[in-house]
Amino acid sequence: MKRECLEIVEKKCQSCRACALGATRHNVVFSDGNPETAKIVFIGEAPGETEDMEGRPFVGRAGQLLNEFLAEAGISREEDLYIINTVKCRPPENRVPTDLEKACCSKFLKAQIDIIKPQAIVLCGSTALKSFMELDKKTTISKIRGQWLTISVDGVDYQAMTIFHPSYLLRNHSMEEGSPRRLMQQDLAQISSEILGVKNGKREFSAV
Repeated sequence: MKRECLEIVEKKCQSCRACALGATRHNVVFSDGNPETAKIVFIGEAPGETEDMEGRPFVGRAGQLLNEFLAEAGISREEDLYIINTVKCRPPENRVPTDLEKACCSKFLKAQIDIIKPQAIVLCGSTALKSFMELDKKTTISKIRGQWLTISVDGVDYQAMTIFHPSYLLRNHSMEEGSPRRLMQQDLAQISSEILGVKNGKREFSAV
């Protein structure tokens, strides 16, 4: 049922020309993952060049790195996640999407969340976070990541956690304690344990 509802939304998205990105895209990058089994909606910023060409989110270098971190945390990209972006079309030169572009895409973003009704939302990077919360200039991803927050989507409250965007980790290779990569490991392990019941890469099943 979820899949059929999402197909209706995707069809509308495919014909959307509400902002200038509709004229420069190769493909609408609508989603990835399994809408029927996903407990987590994973929201990134915007499609990059590889995503624009393939029509799937997080398939470039940053996506490949993300896959490694997900696998280590015991999170299945194919079953546990429904992956989307704040906008469905690639901004030129991979720039940050504008407020207007995000506003034009927000109806699709909200519809996807409404249909999935996830147990949790993971906000990947500052652009995704700012799509749901207003932040003062002193609030950075480093200060807010790893914390459960409450965000409202069409009047429904969801628990959400912000994590570093994997593109940021491409520039930060250290695995020392307190490094962005180590913090990413910790955040995904927490999400995996608390939402999916996965500890040390293994799923725990309650006795029936």
